[in-house]
Amino acid sequence: MIYLHGIKKAFGNHEVLKGINLTIEKGKVVTILGPSGSGKTTLLRCINFLEKPDEGIVQVGDVKVEAAKANKKEILSLRKQSAMVFQHYNLFAHKTVLGNVMEGLIVAKKMNKKEARERSEQVLEKVGLLDKLNYFPSQLSGGQQQRVGIARALALNPEVILFDEPTSALDPELVGEVLAVIKDIADEGITMLIVTHEMNFARDVSDQVLFMDGGLIIEKGSPYEIFTKPKEERTRKFLKRISGEPSVSWLQETAH
Repeated sequence: MIYLHGIKKAFGNHEVLKGINLTIEKGKVVTILGPSGSGKTTLLRCINFLEKPDEGIVQVGDVKVEAAKANKKEILSLRKQSAMVFQHYNLFAHKTVLGNVMEGLIVAKKMNKKEARERSEQVLEKVGLLDKLNYFPSQLSGGQQQRVGIARALALNPEVILFDEPTSALDPELVGEVLAVIKDIADEGITMLIVTHEMNFARDVSDQVLFMDGGLIIEKGSPYEIFTKPKEERTRKFLKRISGEPSVSWLQETAH
């Protein structure tokens, strides 16, 4: 579960988040759409305090932190509730696939090496990379590296997984393999918040879709509501620019 209240964040005079309120129930998959610079990535980074919000309350699972008063112990406790999958993988180049996944379990979870290896092998099998556990990142495709990033997040067994445009750095032919893995995870009932520019994926996987612009959540609703009958003009303009008119094909598909 994620609860955000009054989240604000500025960089100098530039106000990036202008008071975000959001509740995501346990087990739900929520995608965030919006133009570049709308605050999507900053919002994700504020949830686990990779960026410290200037104001507001962040709660993930049972851990609640008031940004203005947050201390190191509270922030560490909050971070343990979530895992993040980044645009550019953020793997350790000098560690194998297995080593990259084990690292967080040993350092953050204080798991012994035997248990960490067993858990890592389980999640690598889930993302289809058990046969690559002794490879180094440089020996993998971009899609495979991103699947290692997903396995690393899964291994921590977090309350929430945050995905920051997980396919944006991939060649087009590699996007599908990563989205398929994320969809499989979604089917398992893990709470996920996903910033994405993949419209079809957002329609297929989401329980709720958010549209952000100018540091605010402009509109939220079911995939059907957002993609076929958005209420806000800014949402309509964005969808038209990205993929043409609000999807008539989506209407036709859902009617069958």
